Amino acid sequence: MSAWVLPDHIADVLPSEARHIEEIRRDLLDVARCYGYELVMPPMLEHLESLLSGTGEALDLQTFKLVDQLSGRMLGLRADCTPQVARIDAHLLNRAGVARLCYCGPVLHTRPDGPHATREPLQYGAEIYGHNGLEADLEILTLALDALRVARVPSSRVDLGDARIVRSVLADAQLKPAVLAQVQVALAAKDASEVRALLKHAPAATTQSLLTLLQLYGDAAVLQEARTALPDIGSLRMALEQLQWLSSHLDGVSVSFDLADMRGYAYYSGAMFSVYVPGAADAVIRGGRYDEVGEVFGRKRPAVGFSLDIKTLAGVAQKRSLHAAIRAPWGEDALLRAAVARLRSQGETVVCTLPGHESEIDEFHCDRCLVQVDGQWVVQAI
Repeated sequence: MSAWVLPDHIADVLPSEARHIEEIRRDLLDVARCYGYELVMPPMLEHLESLLSGTGEALDLQTFKLVDQLSGRMLGLRADCTPQVARIDAHLLNRAGVARLCYCGPVLHTRPDGPHATREPLQYGAEIYGHNGLEADLEILTLALDALRVARVPSSRVDLGDARIVRSVLADAQLKPAVLAQVQVALAAKDASEVRALLKHAPAATTQSLLTLLQLYGDAAVLQEARTALPDIGSLRMALEQLQWLSSHLDGVSVSFDLADMRGYAYYSGAMFSVYVPGAADAVIRGGRYDEVGEVFGRKRPAVGFSLDIKTLAGVAQKRSLHAAIRAPWGEDALLRAAVARLRSQGETVVCTLPGHESEIDEFHCDRCLVQVDGQWVVQAI
């Protein structure tokens, strides 16, 4: 095997794709700033116990581990930035009020999420800490949809759920963690027979409610069906009302509901959402409310956010035009060099063509050129 062959699901990013990814990254950070989010940059690696604390424990199998040669302690390469941002909010910022934070950086996964997925996603996300009202949930969801808009993704569908629904139904079942994990898989597969088998020792009412939940996915009509068919539990009713409120504030976007969704069951504490777009095999954005995320760091407070992989997003976003540029000859003439420097200081891209390589420009659209007219260097259209 060649020495330069990369590991499976790890790839170089070449100029055209890198340009596309970088332009999306900049636009996403800009739109977050327009909402008032502050950028944070967590480290790529931390002490393992910090990365895997609390809700981060679910990331254990996805985390690369190594020994710190300075301290001898185990380190982990982050597989998700959210626990790190929760630590920053709890210990470094420690604000009494609302904190709006965003981030963007690579994460590493020991295993890919899918057959064609990368193990080195470029994760972008935004989070609100300190407000437990639906206003924060709606702002995060609106920002997520605006992120798709600025990335030039043509259309999207929002799938809404709530962790409290299944949790309320299973409250009296007293399932062991291993069985609960199997129930989660069965619910995701909509496998009624497996759900029935796993809940054979649970109360009959619990089993029936869970089987009913398997049928409750689709448009807004399922919310009314749920109110009629499911038990009158306060937390469940509140979840349905809040999903109704959130969906009523989403204009111009297709909305569906999956009330049996258990993805992130141990992580999310309230409303959660997935955003699907044409051309992507799975959701391109996932998010929701996770009020428990900061508890392990000694500061439990309301939290809601989302994340996405910019590399995946770039694969379904509209391709962008090449950046306009000016072609200039290479030379030692002082006036030429001054003209090139002046144009670059004005934000122009000036590509100086080296002798013998006048046509080797791939990632810029040179629609103008710098030419000498009457002893002066001026820009002319090509």
